[in-house]
Amino acid sequence: MALWKPDPSFYPSAKLARQAPAERLAYVVTFDPQTALGKTKAGKPDSLVAVDVDPSSTSHGQIVGRLELGMGNELHHFGWNACSAALCPSMPHPHVERRYFIIPGLRSSRIFIVDTKPDPRNPTLVRTIEPEEVASRTGYSRPHTVHCGPDAIYMNALGAPDGEGPGGVFLLDHESFDVLGRWEVDRGPQYLAYDFWWHLGHDVAITSEWGTPSMVEGGVNPDLLLGGRYGHAIHIWDLRKRRHLQTLDLGADQQMVLELRPSHDPTKVYGFVGVVVSTKDLSASVWTWFRDEKG
Repeated sequence: MALWKPDPSFYPSAKLARQAPAERLAYVVTFDPQTALGKTKAGKPDSLVAVDVDPSSTSHGQIVGRLELGMGNELHHFGWNACSAALCPSMPHPHVERRYFIIPGLRSSRIFIVDTKPDPRNPTLVRTIEPEEVASRTGYSRPHTVHCGPDAIYMNALGAPDGEGPGGVFLLDHESFDVLGRWEVDRGPQYLAYDFWWHLGHDVAITSEWGTPSMVEGGVNPDLLLGGRYGHAIHIWDLRKRRHLQTLDLGADQQMVLELRPSHDPTKVYGFVGVVVSTKDLSASVWTWFRDEKG
């Protein structure tokens, strides 16, 4: 829904966002792992729950709302349809409203669109995007991460409908939630996918690597792990041209390069990525990327 003025929850920097009033509700997804793995059909449904986080409230710290979203979807990362990225000067959409949650099912490949108004404690399901629609328009499956971008809702997927690769990023319309298509124009050597983020002011995107659905849905495969076949690199992209620019390989011993966190200062071009395990010493680690003088 379009607004006459920019959504008041949009901020041009993380510093200004920290000065804003605290949220009074938090949202969390829940799922039954035994149902998601197909080990039982009598488990609990996946849900979005609302939690009261207002210290002055009599229900502080309690679940105050629940929306059930079916069985076996394995709800995972989820996000808003719009956020401060809508203020990006090169692709501004400041009048879109932060109102809807985009909730992917990692196991089912469904995407649930949930409206938090008029009652934020009792959100409602307004649309379900079936896996066939995602596959036919993008070639992807197993949607994982959601980020509200300046020009669309960005989502990534672990792989293809057949369980193999490549994985990548696709787009949804901010308001209609129609699947717009695959994001990449030239993916270069990128094949595995996990997380993605960006430096909007520099037209740079970053993606990380885990594994294809066939590599991860049965749990960690020791042969793949010890063979260095899970993801061990991050990829640098031209955000506007949608083209792969560079691969930063951390080494095949650094297995499962997952969560990305760019600098909160939009003028800075650096960030952090977590690695699950080193096959040399079983350590986990956090790495830093940055732009050097050569660009």
